[in-house]
Amino acid sequence: MRISELARQAGTTTKAVRYYESLGLITPERLANGYRDYGEDDVRLVREIRTLHRLGIPVERTRPFLECLAAGRAHADDCPASLASYREAIDELTGRIESLTARRATLIANLNAAAHRGSGVVPAEGRGTGRMDYLTLPADLPVPEDDGAVDHLPGVKVPSLALLDTAGRTVRLDALGPRRTVVYVYPLTGRPGTDLPEGWNSIPGARGCTPESCGFRDHFHDLLEAGAGRVYGLSSQDTDYQSEVVERLGLPFDMLSDPALGLADTLGLPTFEVEGMRLFRRLTLVLRAGVIERVFYPVFPPNEHAQQVLTWLRGNPL
Repeated sequence: MRISELARQAGTTTKAVRYYESLGLITPERLANGYRDYGEDDVRLVREIRTLHRLGIPVERTRPFLECLAAGRAHADDCPASLASYREAIDELTGRIESLTARRATLIANLNAAAHRGSGVVPAEGRGTGRMDYLTLPADLPVPEDDGAVDHLPGVKVPSLALLDTAGRTVRLDALGPRRTVVYVYPLTGRPGTDLPEGWNSIPGARGCTPESCGFRDHFHDLLEAGAGRVYGLSSQDTDYQSEVVERLGLPFDMLSDPALGLADTLGLPTFEVEGMRLFRRLTLVLRAGVIERVFYPVFPPNEHAQQVLTWLRGNPL
């Protein structure tokens, strides 16, 4: 068939077909008179290119799918190279979504600040709790010591643990992909109007979950630019509790809930007990390709920890 007929059957333009041909994605036969002769296989290839392109895969990167069809597979994504291309496209899309989410959070914060500037009305997120200011850390907090509790973790495979996040999705920790995922693990986030456990300030490493989360919020876009594909906070608090924190603090990332402390049990993470509750000790994991690449422990001061992780990411680019 001629190029115009191919374009009509595939639902595209002759200009697009010529572009695909210039990239070597389709190679029509040549008749004796020099004219190109396209077949039904070419129609299928062009349709596949258009389908993938609509999903956000650049035309230039559709080759693995077309080669899969050329190898006789029934579907263009039946080959390992096609699956790898899917994962790469998903990771890139995730990065763009998270970057846009961070920008949205910054715009909302700027809007709130501008709307209340000079009005004498303090935005909700800036008000004190009336009992305890969770955003300010006491000067005399005890410094946690490195007891070697996480020395065994670097290089360990991430367990196939599925946790619920504050967006209502189930997240598999061992299936987060080849990009770095930062998971900061914390014991318990304070909530305005609710007392923290008795003696909380005297427990090394306990106080400071809210300032730590705010630090990751404020550095979120920088962390993505430094190579983090995702950022999660993780605690044993339930998803409803965490969702309130995400909304109140304007966090541009989701929290993971592990009420059974499954991550602690499978990896041997340090925990402590207070008022009958078993809680995570504060630490941060950097996960990549299903393996624990880096562990930050102990974490102190928590309000500066996001900057510490950012410094490490910048100093260890991939």
